This record gives sequence, C-alpha cells and structure tokens, in this order.
Amino acid sequence: MLGRVLAIALNTYRESVRARILLGLAGVAFAVAFYSITVGAYTLRQSARVVSDLGVASISVFGVAVAIIIGATSLHRELEQKTLFPILARPIRRGEYLVGKYLGTLLTVAVFVAADVGLLLLICAGIGGASLWTVLGAGLAAVVAIGVAAWRIPPLRTYGFIPWAVAMLAFGIALSGVSPGERRVLLVGSGLALLEVGIIAAWATFFASFSTPFLSSVLTLGMLLVGRNADDLAKLPRKYFPEWITVLGKGVAKVVPNLQIYVPARPLLAGEAADVHLPTYLGWTGIHALAWTVGLLAVATFIFKRRDFL
Repeated sequence: MLGRVLAIALNTYRESVRARILLGLAGVAFAVAFYSITVGAYTLRQSARVVSDLGVASISVFGVAVAIIIGATSLHRELEQKTLFPILARPIRRGEYLVGKYLGTLLTVAVFVAADVGLLLLICAGIGGASLWTVLGAGLAAVVAIGVAAWRIPPLRTYGFIPWAVAMLAFGIALSGVSPGERRVLLVGSGLALLEVGIIAAWATFFASFSTPFLSSVLTLGMLLVGRNADDLAKLPRKYFPEWITVLGKGVAKVVPNLQIYVPARPLLAGEAADVHLPTYLGWTGIHALAWTVGLLAVATFIFKRRDFL
C-alpha cells in the first residue's frame, strides 16, 4: 500500500512542478525575499527583522496559495485528461489514490517552503554579518549544482528540486548563526505555515473529491478566511451584533479549524512570550493539524469511493 501511495504522490509532485502557475508563484515569492532587503534598508539596524517578518508572512501566503491551486485542480485535471481511469483500473484503492494526491501536494509545498526559507536565511546571514562571499558562494553553488544536474540527468529536472531545496535550507541554517533570533522566527514560522498548509490542502482535497476546481478553490479559500478569524467569530460583541449572530459566530468557531494559532505574533515565534512554552505550543498545533487532516481525508475518501465518474 505504501508503495502505491508513494507512486501517486511523486506523480502528483511531478505534475505540480511542471505547472506554469506554480513556477510563477515561486518566482514572485523569491522576488519578495529580495525585495525585503530594500524595505529593510530603510529601517534603523532592523533589516534582518524586516526580512524575517516579511519572509514568514510571504511563506504563509504563497504556501496557502500553492496548496489551494494544486489541491483543487490536480484531481480534476486527471479526470479531464482521462488518466484517472487506467490508474484506478490497476490494483489501487481510491482511498490510496486520494491520500497520494494529498501527500504529493504537501511535498510540493514543502519543497517550495524549504527553498524560500533557505533563501531568506541566507539573506539574514548576509545582513547579520556573515562573510558575504561565503553567503553568495553557497547560494550560487546551489543554483549551479541544480542547473548542471538537470542538464546532465533529465529526471533531476523534476525531482532534483527536492535535494536542492534541502541543501538551500541546510546552507541557510548553517550560515545564519550570526542572527539566531531571526533564524528561530523563520524556522518556527515556516513550520507553523506548513502545518496550516496541511489543513488547507486537506480541505482542498475534500472539496475536490466531489466538486469542480473553481468551487473547490472558493470553498477552500472560504474555510481559510473563516479559520483565520475563528477567535474573532467566537467573541463577537453583543453591543454591535444581534444575539443570534453572536451565537452563530460561536457555533461556527467550534466547527472549523482555528487557523489563527498558525500565525501567532512575533514574540511567540521568537520564544519571547513568557506565558507560552514554545515546544509545547508546537506540539499541540501539530496534533491539531494532524487531527483535522486525518478527519478530512477520511471523509473525502468516503465520498470519493462512492463517486460515479461516468
């Protein structure tokens, strides 16, 4: 079973990496990373902080965008191109196929996030006082390595981005020791963003199991907006809203995932919140994300098994 799920996941990753819209989003995200240098230049000795704060925000936004686009369109694309039928004709269950699509989406976002975080950490290292030649050398070496590998070995034009993103992240972590605070913010922030993306991708997979790409995208975006405002919905002031709206808000807040916990304030990311133990916080957010993901995929599998494609 694991081999079949892995095969579907890698195939989903391959299709996603080749999509032009994903390449465009990646290009914009990397451009934002470099733009943060310009913004930081206008601050007084706070350039690294600007890079990390803007970087965490961009990772969250672009990660969610990638998850929604891939999760909502990947399944429908295979239906439209009729490639789903020969796959399901093989000894593979629909549930395995759906989980594989989800894991492929998550792998794509993880590669994207790892590369972006690596670039941001290298920028923070350069700003923080690390040798500029060392930082530039590490970045250029990674780019040249993936370019040569893709030229010499065709399969690496797709799968080579996985080790390349890991290498970028490793270089960034190693060289950003001169800015430990910003490194922590970026690593913790990107980790929470990945957990949130896991839930969003699960919602997209759930809606895609029975709906069209456009409607799946709209519904997933709606769940994102509601989840990001779950705490506010639970605390609607009765002074400004009728009682039935406040009751409805509390009810909605209880049945949707609270995504605000994945975008906390900077003091928590930096480990400066005195009333929050960061490892415990990360543990509970991980359990929260896993529970929602498993539940959504279970329901999506139940629906997908009963779907008639003819």
